[in-house]
Amino acid sequence: MDYTHVVQYYETDKMGITHHSNYIRWMEEARVDFLSQIGWDYAKLEAAGIFSPVLNVSCDYKKTTTFSDKVTIRVSVQELRGVKLHLAYEMKNEEGTVVCLATSSHAFLNTDGKPIRLQQEQPGLFAALSSLIEEK
Repeated sequence: MDYTHVVQYYETDKMGITHHSNYIRWMEEARVDFLSQIGWDYAKLEAAGIFSPVLNVSCDYKKTTTFSDKVTIRVSVQELRGVKLHLAYEMKNEEGTVVCLATSSHAFLNTDGKPIRLQQEQPGLFAALSSLIEEK
């Protein structure tokens, strides 16, 4: 599922290039949008008592971006196992050139901070995410 971010002036450094830390923020924007697109926005997750902290983030920067560039971010489910979700992000500029490849891993916790086994405790969310796992 795709999300588009327009690079803002404040996201660039003195050289006019997007600062690397912003790509991680864009991943979060795309992830929030992705969850909304599959019917599990953050309000619904929190109402169900589900929290999903980030466990790991990895970025492989391929090409720079600059102010006003449109970056399309495709989010895909790599793996869903036990209490962990692994997502992949492919970021492309308007020409279709990959500018960044990234991954993030997330846990699912209840309001007490204890891990949730989605398949047993939240079968609807588990089914929605499982149906989107991409073959390697």
